[in-house]
Amino acid sequence: MAIVRPFKAIRPTRDKANLVATRSYLSYSDETLKEKLEHNPFTFLHIINPNIKQKGKNKFNAVKAKFNDFKEAGFFITEDTESFYIYQQTNESQNFEGIIGATAVADYLNGNIKKHEHTITAREKMFKSYLDTTGFNAEPVLLCHQKNTAVTNLIQNYKVTRAEYEFATTDKTIHKLWLVNSTKDINIIINSFKSIDNLYIADGHHRSASSALLAQNSTKKNSPYFMSFLIDENQLNIINFNRLIKHTNGLTSYELIAEIEKSYTVIKKGNIPYSPTITDEISMYIRGTWYSLVLLSENIEQDCVSKLDPAILSNNILAPILNITDEKTDKNISFESGTTPLSIIANKIDSGEYEIAFILKPISISALKQVADNNRFMPPKSTYIEPKLRSGLTIYSLE
Repeated sequence: MAIVRPFKAIRPTRDKANLVATRSYLSYSDETLKEKLEHNPFTFLHIINPNIKQKGKNKFNAVKAKFNDFKEAGFFITEDTESFYIYQQTNESQNFEGIIGATAVADYLNGNIKKHEHTITAREKMFKSYLDTTGFNAEPVLLCHQKNTAVTNLIQNYKVTRAEYEFATTDKTIHKLWLVNSTKDINIIINSFKSIDNLYIADGHHRSASSALLAQNSTKKNSPYFMSFLIDENQLNIINFNRLIKHTNGLTSYELIAEIEKSYTVIKKGNIPYSPTITDEISMYIRGTWYSLVLLSENIEQDCVSKLDPAILSNNILAPILNITDEKTDKNISFESGTTPLSIIANKIDSGEYEIAFILKPISISALKQVADNNRFMPPKSTYIEPKLRSGLTIYSLE
């Protein structure tokens, strides 16, 4: 049973929603960030990045002060009644829609909200301090769940009405948000999620862990819950992360391929970018040539983590052949989202910036859930999951 509840969001006025909402400031180059801060006085970046020279609690206090400035200037309103929010994000190839609400920390602690990634203790503590100091959270955790007909039907009913927000961003994405504040519809959502056994974290493992950490000793009224975007698991777009390696560990191309052939069937594919398509296959690019690598049957694992492509690559090539044993800290490996064209990845190899590229397939939602259900964790950078949510559209006050 999943516990969700409505909340009184702090959110931009209708005329400023498109100007306030922003991607994470970490996703912007320094030049782009500077430009946005100089030319848009309403962007939420002014709040979450008030002074890049400040760190720790001093920065968090500056965030809180700037947030209060925005509220006092009338850029934000606070909802009169507790509400859920239907959010839709549509681009040229994808449509994502679901419910923004407050989910229970208790569900995270008792395992009803399941995770598939490790979290770093220092980051948990840092974000806990951020939440405690600022008193708000402005980016929902992305949670997925099994399809629920009642929730789907309710969303469809609202979509034919006028949205509270409707705007486009420069990446050609349309954003819409509807308020759900009728008692009848609120109860439909609450009761529908009571019939859902588990929620799965798709994005936001550290935000969830930090909220749980805060709730254990906080007196803040709303700390037993955290804001989340709840979406049908079939809507998620799970993208692969590819691996770029800076060295061959002293091996020639011939020697490297000979070592790889102890675990894989290696087929030369030529100079046309090649993506893997079949089970237990990855592709490799080195010295201007693409290869198909298919794991030999005797090396196939059945364990829910070991059978994933990132683990197969680590266990059969990265660690034993290239001496990359800790992918989280080794500076000789980089991770490139599957959204990056293979031609650009090939250019990085051809330029000498990297020596080898390994291309992986996306991991399925069923595999992700199997890992989470078994209380296991995926290798680092196994998935890049969409939708990526904007900060500042709905803000969850902890006070």
